[in-house]
Amino acid sequence: MTEIHYLCKIDKNLYSVVTPDITTDEVIISEERIAHIKERHPNDYERFVKYIPEIIAHPDYIISANKAHTAVILKEIEDSGEKFKLILRLKVSDDPTEYRNSVITFWSIGDTTWKKTLKNKVILYSRK
Repeated sequence: MTEIHYLCKIDKNLYSVVTPDITTDEVIISEERIAHIKERHPNDYERFVKYIPEIIAHPDYIISANKAHTAVILKEIEDSGEKFKLILRLKVSDDPTEYRNSVITFWSIGDTTWKKTLKNKVILYSRK
């Protein structure tokens, strides 16, 4: 079994824009996903893991994903000016009982990707 790490809790009301059927408020990340992030986005995990709870708790945008029960979260961290994209898979009642809300991946993005994502995707929630 893959080792998992508890990250934070989500506001189920906030994320109900993705699906109203969220069955837990726990958010985890697995060792397998950490390895994926480290491989695909070198140094982002080590440098920015501390921001994950803030990204999830206070998203600037929640965007519709191309997979069911999944949120694309955009967040600019004001003290650093860094922008992030995080993919969060939400646990719903049809999922196996051991599932939790899970961070699939996350990475630091530039202005171009930020603007393109907002222009081309369906925005479900905006903080502004």
